[in-house]
Amino acid sequence: HETGFTLIELMITVAIIGILAAIAYPSYQEYVLRGNRTEGMAMLNDAAARQERFFAQNNSYADTAAKLGMKDDSPSGFYTLTIGAVTASTYTLTATAKGAQTRDSKCANLGLNQAGVKSKTGTASVADCWK
Repeated sequence: HETGFTLIELMITVAIIGILAAIAYPSYQEYVLRGNRTEGMAMLNDAAARQERFFAQNNSYADTAAKLGMKDDSPSGFYTLTIGAVTASTYTLTATAKGAQTRDSKCANLGLNQAGVKSKTGTASVADCWK
């Protein structure tokens, strides 16, 4: 009586592992992108709070991240902050995806304005991107 695996048993095992990996890897990638997206959201929320503080002190909104005491890039470098549409009473903050985060086609770039209205440029809904 011989012990061990036959070639067929081994090939079936390899095929099952391949199928499981093909299912799991895209889910893992989506999980990583969603995790990185929180960095962009946090950066925008921080910038919005700093904009309101800046407005209280200067009676106008800041037009650069430096005026808010922030860097242009998020801590891990997944997003770049830009401030646009600055008027006496409005501003628009945009977190532009960069590096590996540019593969996030569902949400891509995130946005936030002075009224707290959230936006995105990808294919998913705003509610899905900002959760």
